[in-house]
Amino acid sequence: MLDEDAFDAALAADPDAALAMLADMAIATDERLRAAARRLAARIVLDLARRGTALGRGIGRLRAVPASTGGDLDVDASLDAVLAGRAERRPPDADELVARQWARPELALCLVVDRSGSMGGERLAAAALTASACAFRAPGDHAVLVFAGEVEVLRPMDSARPAAAVVDSILALRGHGTTALTDALCAAAAQLERTRAARRVVVLLSDCRTTDELDPVLIARRLPELVVLAPAGDTEQAEDLARRSGARWAALTGAADAPAALAALLG
Repeated sequence: MLDEDAFDAALAADPDAALAMLADMAIATDERLRAAARRLAARIVLDLARRGTALGRGIGRLRAVPASTGGDLDVDASLDAVLAGRAERRPPDADELVARQWARPELALCLVVDRSGSMGGERLAAAALTASACAFRAPGDHAVLVFAGEVEVLRPMDSARPAAAVVDSILALRGHGTTALTDALCAAAAQLERTRAARRVVVLLSDCRTTDELDPVLIARRLPELVVLAPAGDTEQAEDLARRSGARWAALTGAADAPAALAALLG
């Protein structure tokens, strides 16, 4: 049984414990309990992530510019210039006409989730919350990757896949395998190349204990920007990676802290 009122009370009393419990129920063997837990998890996770303050919309916006700079002519906005030119028996100057261009989105995020080792309730909840926070901060320009020995793309940068579907995929993850951190960062760099955003950031959710022969610092230094969220109590490797690559990092004390920790790292 899943009593949503009881869960809401538990969430208010101890958010981290309640989220971990809900993530564990989302992989329960009982099919009906698992389905109910995933529906509730999607709602709870999206609501918690939404409470954070968005840095800027990731979707490009149309802006008015002089037609001489290019873009699509805005006939209505250019009508006065056209009429003035006709009255003066001259063609209107391109600088007098108004065109519309797509402005570049301000922010693109590529979340990289480490699924190697144990993937219990708290880690699943933290990953789901971080993915949701990325979706709200850069709705049109965000990607989500998970990795262990290989990299899997849950949401490509140019995808319209909704945040709720990504959350559901994350809650179905199982931990296993080695930690191919270098490959994961290379895949994140490739995703960022598919966006026109002015600011492009890789968000790494990992303890950064890699099994790669190639030092991940080499690719980390080439990323436009890297921030790392590491589990509290196991931050030594993450701190070392951040120090050597120029990244910023923070310890994640609990799943419920993920949106605020991400906001602090993004500044």
